[in-house]
Amino acid sequence: MKTIGRMALATASAALLMPAASRAQAGEGGAFVLRVGGRDTIAVETVRRAPGEVRGEIAITGRARVVYTLRTSDALAPLGMEMRAWAPGAPDSAPPLQSIGVAWAGDSAVVSISSGGQAMTQVVKGAAGALPIVNPSVVGTELVLMRARLAHADSAVVPVFAIGTTQAAQARVAFHGDSATVTLGAVVIHARTDAAGRLLGGVVPAQNLSIERVERASTALAPPDYSAPAGAPYTAVEVRVPHPAGHRLAGTLTLPSQRRGRVPAVITITGSGLEDRDESIPIVPGYRPFRQVADTLGRRGIAVLRMDDRGYGASEGNGQTATSRDFASDIAAAVAYLRTRPEIDPGRIALLGHSEGGIIAPMVAADDPRIRAVVLVAGTSRTGRRILEYQLRYPLERDTSLTAAQRDSAYRAGWAQVDSMSARMPWLPFFIGYDPLPTARRVRQPVLIVQGETDRQVTADQARELDAAIRAAGNRDVTLRVFPEMNHLLIHDPDGMPSGYAKLGRNQVEPQVLGAIADWLVAKLR
Repeated sequence: MKTIGRMALATASAALLMPAASRAQAGEGGAFVLRVGGRDTIAVETVRRAPGEVRGEIAITGRARVVYTLRTSDALAPLGMEMRAWAPGAPDSAPPLQSIGVAWAGDSAVVSISSGGQAMTQVVKGAAGALPIVNPSVVGTELVLMRARLAHADSAVVPVFAIGTTQAAQARVAFHGDSATVTLGAVVIHARTDAAGRLLGGVVPAQNLSIERVERASTALAPPDYSAPAGAPYTAVEVRVPHPAGHRLAGTLTLPSQRRGRVPAVITITGSGLEDRDESIPIVPGYRPFRQVADTLGRRGIAVLRMDDRGYGASEGNGQTATSRDFASDIAAAVAYLRTRPEIDPGRIALLGHSEGGIIAPMVAADDPRIRAVVLVAGTSRTGRRILEYQLRYPLERDTSLTAAQRDSAYRAGWAQVDSMSARMPWLPFFIGYDPLPTARRVRQPVLIVQGETDRQVTADQARELDAAIRAAGNRDVTLRVFPEMNHLLIHDPDGMPSGYAKLGRNQVEPQVLGAIADWLVAKLR
């Protein structure tokens, strides 16, 4: 799910895709397929079980590949766990992006995390017998159900905890014959089970997800298609952008087929969370906003370079230890690369950033006066701390079932998770403390600010604050466009809550938004 903070992205994904691995039965295997809307596959998890152990592999479309092993007692209490994650397409022989080990001691779980050459340890208090939640896995839901079945009652509570947090939680299970309901926080799963609690299938209504159990499936999901559509008046070229630090960024450069001399170009900049070059998100199948941007501008004679984030997709580098400033250096490298291309006019390069990309674009433009123009889509005007305060508080204020004390407790728990994740994620402390306005005031190029009025991740008043700050610093070429009833994804959505993204009736950026961006860029890049 697209959010302004990588913490918020990870939290939302953990709520979407359920707890980690499961107890083994002798000689048993199979797979789970996770779909949105009952048709679009976003994840496949294969499982092999042996007594006291389960091994699995999870692949999410366009996301990291995860391999895990969980050991349990006969009572289905966890004894130890190891997990490793690789970039999509990376072989097992490649260094993993992240390695995690979990051991239980007394009433605590000890989590060891290694990523990008850095290591840390977290202690989860009150986690005796608690099952670890790892994003993403379906099998963990089955383990919760099987543990609950051992109680031989119509309902049971199973302790769990999320990797990256320091607080245990509870999964509540209610059985109704051969069906069951699993409630974990705000997530409710309706499952079909057998007598032992094995998960046969299910749905997550709030996120329009379905779970199907199959005998076998491959985790080799089809790679994304970045080619130009048939009959398009532009071509799509696969490129590798060198970075001074030594890594290379993979991208797609679309070039107008009919060129009279050198053409202008736009570099797209993704939002929070490691993203592919199209800025796609699993829970809204078909949402590929930067592919839409490339198509729209390609038909107007403008080249577009869109890239996988460092350490993600086909790009090299380590995104796990990078901050927004590091990602800005990747965009600066992309600018330098385009200036070497004979098809591109080096004096007519613009930047287009969405969400966190709206933080990064001003960093690059402020330091490079040769940048011709800047488009900020759902960019921020406030520190990450203020943004997270809103993102944590607003959903709680809308929940009329909670008392004031419960809201305060949930809010404090949210910040506890932020503090926990800050210790192992360099991006988060930077984001929390970074004020984007001083940098925005240094931007002297023409600026277009695009915002959805019902955006509940970056509120619309921040667009107006950005506009005022840039103008007050002396830049008079600033255009503000706020689109009614559009959310953070620039899709029509009167509610705008991220929890409703999976149920949106549309999956593409609205035409009027793309038209406004294209018209403005054509005028500024003439």
